[in-house]
Amino acid sequence: MPRLVTVKIDGIEIRVPSGTSVAAALALAGKQITHRSVTGQQRGPFCGIGVCLACRVTINGQPGCRSCKVSCQEGMEVITDG
Repeated sequence: MPRLVTVKIDGIEIRVPSGTSVAAALALAGKQITHRSVTGQQRGPFCGIGVCLACRVTINGQPGCRSCKVSCQEGMEVITDG
């Protein structure tokens, strides 16, 4: 059984199994919108394999991370712009 890790999403802590993608953790936290386009349209995970760039978030201060390609780690901080 995988160990649980705590990640903070927009200031709210959630616990997920280690190795869970950030995109999946966002869904578990009820976050469907990850950022807004340059025209202000809401965006969220689309392809799930890192091709479309629709799931970009800030992870540990680094903007533009593809949430579907990053695994959750203990103490990770994720910020959406949705």
